[in-house]
Amino acid sequence: MRKNRILLILAVAIPLLCLLVVFAYYLPPIHSRLSGRVSNFRTQIKYALNPPDEAVFVPQEQVDGNPQLPTQTSTPITPPPSPTVTIAGPTMSPEPTLTPTLTSTPLPERIALDGVVYVDQHNRWNYCGPANLTMALNFWGWPGTRDDVAAVVKPGIIDPNLDFIQRGKLDKNVMPYEMANFVQEHTDYNVVVRSGGDIELVKRLVANGFPVLIEKGYYEADYTGKVAWLGHYLFVTGYDDNEGAFIVQDAYLKPGKDMRSDYETFIEGWRSFNYLFMVIYPPEREPEVFELLGPWGDPTWANQNALELANEETQTLSGIDGFFAWFNKGTSHVNLLEYGEASLAYDQAFSIYSQLGDDDTQRPYRIMWYQTGPYWAYFYTGRYQDTINLAETTLYDTISEPTLEESLYWRGQAYLALGRTNEAIADFRETVRLNPNFGPGIQMLSQLGVIP
Repeated sequence: MRKNRILLILAVAIPLLCLLVVFAYYLPPIHSRLSGRVSNFRTQIKYALNPPDEAVFVPQEQVDGNPQLPTQTSTPITPPPSPTVTIAGPTMSPEPTLTPTLTSTPLPERIALDGVVYVDQHNRWNYCGPANLTMALNFWGWPGTRDDVAAVVKPGIIDPNLDFIQRGKLDKNVMPYEMANFVQEHTDYNVVVRSGGDIELVKRLVANGFPVLIEKGYYEADYTGKVAWLGHYLFVTGYDDNEGAFIVQDAYLKPGKDMRSDYETFIEGWRSFNYLFMVIYPPEREPEVFELLGPWGDPTWANQNALELANEETQTLSGIDGFFAWFNKGTSHVNLLEYGEASLAYDQAFSIYSQLGDDDTQRPYRIMWYQTGPYWAYFYTGRYQDTINLAETTLYDTISEPTLEESLYWRGQAYLALGRTNEAIADFRETVRLNPNFGPGIQMLSQLGVIP
């Protein structure tokens, strides 16, 4: 009898205790402190059971499985209304206001710009973009902070149980176009973004007083203990030819102020983002910037130059660098609106990706967290199922939670093209829930007559 009473008490007490724990967990002060640890623990479990580097996207809609150009190569199929064509596209920079010429003035051997205010990303989640953009703006006298930038570019889920810091955690990346839009819409400065840059161009800009933001990759041990590739921004504020290195501000590393990045390592990391660079400047100095840019002032020339670099590197590089070269080739074709050629280049990139091993050149499974070119290529050549499959591999196999608004957006576009309107609306709504400032998702819902 006593045993039965004990069992009865336990049967009642244990569920009540569980409910009490759950209730306590969601109290704002406790939830704010513990949610990050719980999320990290959940990620470790998922990555242990399903290693993200083992997830492989295999394109299904190739022509006979061979690298042949489809009938419609450079003319995109007319899609449903897509605001990202102009709002969130791979080419974001303003048109040059004058015909640029390349300066031939010899550069000094060493430059270290004054007035650099170092900003780190510590004690914040995924703050690389806000921290680096703040450094670039502070250099010119902008008085804002990294949190001012983040409030716009990564506001996070509106949840009263989460504080400001926790809300933005799920937003894994800030895209270059989001940073450029912030400069243009929330400051008095101008910005130019180009691909296909090189070391001499960066040195020329810095030597003339214009620090440069680049997007790059680097390697670090992940949750599984493996060395894995991640995306990162870097703020270049000087160089030293005697050392053969740039002087950079790294918001992530400790200490990250005035670090040296040798030219070879710099190029290796820069390659994984198609040699993309960003220059922020006062409007009155625009003629000077475009004179320094020379031919890079023309975005079409810059994209063609990036394509030439990628073509050269596809012939000489292998392994993970070969993957990045083919990926860059696809991205450059996308920037030039050559979607058929782009889709074939991405097919080859993903084929190389599937063959990468488990050493320090293991598969860069985070690549689609930072770059969306394959979605453009597959969608605009009518490869809607490949668009969906790539989004789902990215959302469910490479990340602990499906919180990438760009991948959800493109899956929604593919759903819409296939007549799966309700599923498309659900994806567009989720993009706005994850990022209330995500303009493409907001506009698609508006065009479909749906309230977010």
